[in-house]
Amino acid sequence: MTNPLYDELFGKHLGQDTIFLQMADEQTITHDDFLRMSAQIAHLFTKLNIKTGDRVAVQVEKSPQCLAIYAACAQTGVIFLPLNISYTPKEVTYFIENSGAALLICDEKNVGELAPIAEGLNAVVETLNADGTGTLASKAQSEPTRFETVECNKDDLAAILYTSGTTGRSKGAMLTQENLLSNARTLVEAWKFTSEDVLLHALPIFHTHGLFVATNISLLAGNKIIFLPKYNLDEIIALLPESTSMMGVPTFYTRLLNDARFTSDLAQHMRVFISGSAPLLAETHIEFEERTGHRILERYGMTETNMNTSNPYDGERRAGTVGFALEGTEVKITHAETGIELPADEIGLIEVRGPNVFKGYWQMPEKTAEELREDGFFITGDLGKFDADGYLHIVGRNKDLIISGGYNIYPKEVELLLDQEDGVLESTVIGVPHPDFGETVVGILVPKPNENIDLDKVSSNIAKSLARFKQPNRLIVVAELPRNTMGKVQKNALRDEYQDLFTKS
Repeated sequence: MTNPLYDELFGKHLGQDTIFLQMADEQTITHDDFLRMSAQIAHLFTKLNIKTGDRVAVQVEKSPQCLAIYAACAQTGVIFLPLNISYTPKEVTYFIENSGAALLICDEKNVGELAPIAEGLNAVVETLNADGTGTLASKAQSEPTRFETVECNKDDLAAILYTSGTTGRSKGAMLTQENLLSNARTLVEAWKFTSEDVLLHALPIFHTHGLFVATNISLLAGNKIIFLPKYNLDEIIALLPESTSMMGVPTFYTRLLNDARFTSDLAQHMRVFISGSAPLLAETHIEFEERTGHRILERYGMTETNMNTSNPYDGERRAGTVGFALEGTEVKITHAETGIELPADEIGLIEVRGPNVFKGYWQMPEKTAEELREDGFFITGDLGKFDADGYLHIVGRNKDLIISGGYNIYPKEVELLLDQEDGVLESTVIGVPHPDFGETVVGILVPKPNENIDLDKVSSNIAKSLARFKQPNRLIVVAELPRNTMGKVQKNALRDEYQDLFTKS
């Protein structure tokens, strides 16, 4: 029997006493211990009548047991459906109903609210807490520690990951075994991971970055993971000397730079720092290199595709870009209306094709047809351009495009200028309704610690570089920008907050 995902990521480690996971308290779990744990969960699935092709929704804190659920799903051919721990019961209701999940695994503290919902949708409920306790663990404990792997093929679904749904109903991206495996193989090669690596892992595992990038790479390469429940600056600094690699979102790196303990000596032995899930400011890139001598490796991916592009491991890692298309993946820039491919330096929609691209949206054939072309190219919704050297620049989301008085305005162009102004730590630019122009530009600025921003001076300075229609009609200073759990600025929340700025009577 064959099961590509389980065989290649997990099964090859059966019987190995090498360390797979190391906790913050230095407790360790070997590869074989981990697989014994996942096999017990696989047996429990069988007892609960969870069959191949069923969906298992998981809304729990990060733990080795949560990761073992992923392995158990792979071994049984069950479809893994990780859910953001911040989702409300109302949101979870939609995910269970839409996916037809047969099992919901949730934290014990939420079972009172979630159990009636799940049971009303014919889903079994088990609990799993951050410390590994709960009904799932207690029931699985008496099960055998070896499980006969269910036969699957590379085109079978391995997971459904729901998008954030900021512009409507969340969409369930269907990811196959080959989608996950092909991307992991490519990244191990591109980023030079080996069994000698030690990955410092402080990302959540309900998201592509922490789950399918960080974990799958480590399983494929056979390296150890230092597995932290969440990002804790003190723990990161304490454990960096034991690590060789780190994956994070930009805030991981800005927080390190704001701490005097983070020195070049502390980072000297590290092999690579990788950033993604949100844009890394060029300023952060430069400051990090000045402090440590390391150039952060920035890459570009999304729920529907895993990773698409990466700055080179060997070669220039160019600040403000996400590098080149990964091996086996095609990336092109197209005109939003005609679909015609555009030349270098012209902004358009980013489209991607390759074995990493998802199968479509769960139970949404019309939406799938809108975004997945017949020739296999996926219309990402991201706006970008290639520079003359072939590096990809992300300009923003298509939905973030501002059309003011009939003119197209790309927020990134304005943000780059605002970020350079005195006293500005970071910025974001949104479009809000305007009675004359349809939309107008608003700049939201976050000041550097203990500094003030002269808004008149900022307006005057950027006016020298921007056409009048691109200049912000209003600049607003805030303490911080709203972000999701992966560090992405939530522009939709800002648009909601300031939608009446120019339209109130």
